[in-house]
Amino acid sequence: MSDPMFLDGAASSAGQVPVFYIPATTSLQERRPRTLKHGDTFAVFDHNGDILQGPGSPEGLFHADTRRLSLCRLTLGGLRPLLLSSTLRADNATLTCDLTNPDLFERGRLVLERDVIHVRRTKFLWEGACYERLGIVNHSTEPRRVRLELSFAADFADLFEVRGNRRERRGIVHTPVVCPDRLILSYTGLDKVRRATTLRFDPPPSRLSEELALFELDLPPQGGCSVHLEAVFDDFVSDERLARGFRTALRYARHALRHASLRMASVSSSNEIFNEIARRTVADLCMLATDTPQGPYPYAGIPWFSAVFGRDALITALELLWIDPGLARGVLRFLAAHQATDENSVTDAEPGKILHEMRQGEMAALGEVPFGLYYGSVDSTPLFVMLAGAYLERTGDLDTIRSIWPSVRAALEWIGRYGDRDGDGFVEYGRRSEHGLANQGWKDSHDSIFHADGRLAHGPIALVEVQAYVYAAKRAAATMARALGEQAYGAKLDMQAELLRFNFERDFWCEDIGTYVLALDADKRPCRVRSSNAGHALFAGIADSERARRVAAGLMSSSFHCGWGIRTVATSEARYNPMSYHNGSVWPHDNALIALGFARYGLKDEVIRIFNGLFAAATHMDLRRLPELFCGFARRPGRGPTLYPVACMPQAWAAVAPLALLQASLGLGFDVAGRAVRFEHPVMPEWLEQVSLRGISLCGHQLDVQLHRGSGEVAATVLGRTGPLRVVSIS
Repeated sequence: MSDPMFLDGAASSAGQVPVFYIPATTSLQERRPRTLKHGDTFAVFDHNGDILQGPGSPEGLFHADTRRLSLCRLTLGGLRPLLLSSTLRADNATLTCDLTNPDLFERGRLVLERDVIHVRRTKFLWEGACYERLGIVNHSTEPRRVRLELSFAADFADLFEVRGNRRERRGIVHTPVVCPDRLILSYTGLDKVRRATTLRFDPPPSRLSEELALFELDLPPQGGCSVHLEAVFDDFVSDERLARGFRTALRYARHALRHASLRMASVSSSNEIFNEIARRTVADLCMLATDTPQGPYPYAGIPWFSAVFGRDALITALELLWIDPGLARGVLRFLAAHQATDENSVTDAEPGKILHEMRQGEMAALGEVPFGLYYGSVDSTPLFVMLAGAYLERTGDLDTIRSIWPSVRAALEWIGRYGDRDGDGFVEYGRRSEHGLANQGWKDSHDSIFHADGRLAHGPIALVEVQAYVYAAKRAAATMARALGEQAYGAKLDMQAELLRFNFERDFWCEDIGTYVLALDADKRPCRVRSSNAGHALFAGIADSERARRVAAGLMSSSFHCGWGIRTVATSEARYNPMSYHNGSVWPHDNALIALGFARYGLKDEVIRIFNGLFAAATHMDLRRLPELFCGFARRPGRGPTLYPVACMPQAWAAVAPLALLQASLGLGFDVAGRAVRFEHPVMPEWLEQVSLRGISLCGHQLDVQLHRGSGEVAATVLGRTGPLRVVSIS
C-alpha cells in the first residue's frame, strides 16, 4: 500500500512528513479514533462518537469510498457532553460511549450541575446503514427538561479527497429534503451517479432543519427515554428495512459476526492479555472481511484502505491459513475472478496479473485516480500462486485448486513473460503510467528503494523478496501440477525454481553487508542496503541455510531490532528514519513473515524474541490492537512504542500477526495424507505456559489440542476430535 498521507507516496518529502507522534499509553482512549465496518461501509468517530469536520480529518461515515456524513455532532444544552468512557465491544459489533452533561448555565445562572444527565450512545453498522441509539437518563430527584441537538453535514467527498487530493471540479450538492421524521442529503457526481444519505429519527425531532435535529426532552426523576437515528445510503432505503428498527438490526449484525468467527479455530491460553489480543485479532478480521460472490475477502484496513487490496489479502490469508482456510479460499476465488486479461498501461494491467487495488468512488470511476481496478503490484501475482499451493497443502481441497488452475497458470505465464522484463530470470517492476505507483512492492513509498549512499534506485527494479516469492510460487505450482496429473509441467517448474535459487544466491547475496541486497536497479547494480526485505527470503525458503542464519543474526541485532520488533531498515542505512513509513518503522506483518521464515530454518529462539517484542507492544495499544505500523525508536523502560499518527487501526495483516507468531513458535503444520496436525520443535515464550487450540479443521474433521510448557519442553495433549485425526509432535 502507498503512504496514507499521499496518493502514491511521491510527495512524502522531508518537509511533508508528519511532525507529531503519539506515545502508546492508556490515555489514547481520548485520542485514538473509534472505527466500525460492515461490507462496503465504514465509520471513523472520535471518542464521543461524534464526526467533527476539520482540515484533513479522516472522521466520517463512508460508503463505497465516499464520505456520506462529514459532521455528526451531539450537544446537550448547546454544549458538548463530557466523556465518561468509550469502547468497542470485544466482537467489534458496537461502539458504546458513556457521556454526561457539563455544568449548564442560563444568563449566568447554573441551571443544571454536571453529572446529572447520563447519555449512553450506541452505534453499529449493518448492510449499508449506521444505526444509533441515545439512551438518556435523568439521575436527579427532580424532573428535567433537556435540549438535545444533533448537527449534520455531508460533503460527499471521495476518499482520495479526504486523503488530500485536490479536485478542480466537483458534482452538484442538492438541496436537502426535510420531512417530519427524516432528512435526505444527496449529491450527483461528475460520474452522473446520485449518492444519498437518508437520516431517519424516532421519535421525530421537535424541530428538524437542513442541518440540525432538535429534541426537547422532558425527563422524570430517575427516568429517561431513547432517541434512535438511522443513516441509510442509496438503494438500501426501504420501508421494510426501516421497520426493522435498532434491536432487530443489531441482532442480525451480532449473529453475522458470530457466524463469521465460527469458521476459525479458537485460541485460548494461560495469559489473559494474550487472550484479549487473540480475541481482538479474530474480531478485527471478522469485521474487515467482506462477503463477496466468491467468498469472504479481508479489506486491508481502516480508514484509508477499507477496500480490496491483492497483496494485503494474500498475506493476511497466508498468516491466518492455519486457523481459517475458508478465508484463503475466498481470496483465491475473488482474485482469480478479477485477474487481468488485457494490457492497459493506465492501470498497469497485463494478462495474468493479479490486482493490487480496487475502488468504487467517483474519482476512480472518472479515472482521476487509476485505482478503480489497478494492477500496479509486482508481488501479488507470485503471492497468489504461493497461497494456492499453501491452501492445497493445508486442506487437500483439489477441487478448488482445479477450479482456479487456469488462473494459476496465467499468473505463472505473467511471471515469465511480463514480470521478467529483460529475460535475466528475475522479476522486475516499472510503472507504465506516470499516475501509477512508482514503487510496486510492499514498501511502495517513493523513497523506499535506494542505494547505500541514499540515492533512489531507478527501475525496472528487481526486489529481493519478489524473487523469493517467485521461487516459492514455482515450487508450489509444481506440487499443484503433479496433483492435477501434469507431471511434465511440474518437473519444468521445479527446474525453473532451482535455476532461480542459484541465480538469486549469486546476484543478491552481498558478503560486505552480510545479507541479501534490497534490490537490483535498472542497470543490475545492487542496492547494498540492509533491510527487513531479506527476511522474506527465509519465509519463502529460497535462502541458503548458512546464509539464512547470517540474515537472522543481522535482523536480531540492535541496528534492526528496536526492542518491540524488527525495523524495516537498519539504523546504519543512509535513509534510516524511525518516523518514516518504510525506512525505519516497525510493521507487525513484516515481523510475522520473518518469524515464519525463522521457524522454517529452525531458528526458534529468534522467533520467540520477535513474539516477545510484539506482544509487549500490543499490551500498550488501545484495545490490544496492533496497528499497521509504529515508529522504530528504541524501547525505553516504562514507555510504550511511539505510534505512527496516520497508521490504519485495524489493519488486516497486522491484526493477524499474533496468530502467525503463535504458529511460528509452535511449528504448527498439517499433513493431509496422514490426517495429522504437526508441531515441529514447539516452543512458547515465558509468559505463556499453556495454549488451547479448539476446532482446528482438517479433512472434514476437527481437533482440539492443548500445549503445555514445562521442564524445557512443550507437550501436546489431545482434548477432543471428530474423525481419525492425529497429533504429531517433534521435539
